Amino acid sequence: MKKYLISAFALLLPLLGQAQGSVSYSMPQTVLVFKVDAQREQFFAGPYARYAQKYLGISAELYDRVSYTVTSVNMVPAVEADQSQRFSYVVNPQSQPIFLQLTSQGLVSGPNGAYTAEKGWKYPVGKGTGFSDKGIPANLTERTSTLYESDNHTVRQQVIVEKTTEVKAKEVADKIFEIRENKYKILVGDTDATYSGEAMKATIDALNKLEQDYLTLFTGYSEFGSQTASFEVIPTSKKNQTYVAFRLSDEDGLVPADNVAGKPYFVQLTVEEVTPAPAVDSKNKPAQVIHYRIPAVCGVRLSDGINTLLQTRVPIYQLGIVAAYPIYKTK
Repeated sequence: MKKYLISAFALLLPLLGQAQGSVSYSMPQTVLVFKVDAQREQFFAGPYARYAQKYLGISAELYDRVSYTVTSVNMVPAVEADQSQRFSYVVNPQSQPIFLQLTSQGLVSGPNGAYTAEKGWKYPVGKGTGFSDKGIPANLTERTSTLYESDNHTVRQQVIVEKTTEVKAKEVADKIFEIRENKYKILVGDTDATYSGEAMKATIDALNKLEQDYLTLFTGYSEFGSQTASFEVIPTSKKNQTYVAFRLSDEDGLVPADNVAGKPYFVQLTVEEVTPAPAVDSKNKPAQVIHYRIPAVCGVRLSDGINTLLQTRVPIYQLGIVAAYPIYKTK
């Protein structure tokens, strides 16, 4: 593994309020950043959905709904300073450095000490394009009513009345069957006009679209959108643990772990043991040391409780051990 040559004064951060010549620094900790993509489906029930079985022999959803589905998950481990684990040493001008070279598996701090996670956003609730262009029949129709009737004379009058929803549903169903019959006649050549090649294809495509528009009045339609959000998990225990990384709400989509209205997605950690180095003889201890963390390699599994979405292995600093590194000897 490539080693990083790190300047001690770039790594060891002065802490305000400490004694002159004293330098403090923090241990690194690993943050698991999950970038999640979800698809949003907003379904609009057809205005004649309740008559789909009666007139078309098909079932249809009766109510509008919104649903979300996780489409992809990407996990990126990031490193930041663990402010709960700080150490210090006293700078001695009479001393000289021994080693300031640490591998990426034992850094006091790292190049990724600062990062910015993307902020999630909620997909706005839409109103849909509507069914007005799908061929809904007119609301009004003419009907003959009797004004006066006697034994030898009847007076009738044409009046305008509003159609019922079921009447309009039946009209649309009749148009669907008429379109299907016309397509059949064109395909078998049972028409006055002759269709062939591109002309037949264009005609059938136009009839298919018209049929689908009418069917939508019964079956409804869906509009889709995407949603992206980032969530962070900071492991805190060396024992095997499970964390809630984020949740998926039927109304709001991707939401933080503390929003109990959503379905949880779990991160399960399996910590591999880190063997500590042998103790150093007190007679050979250096005058000064830098403390650093040796990360534990952990198995990370993200699931919805049943299905696994992501599984990998990641070094996590705070679940490892703290070791001492000699920084200089006294002359």
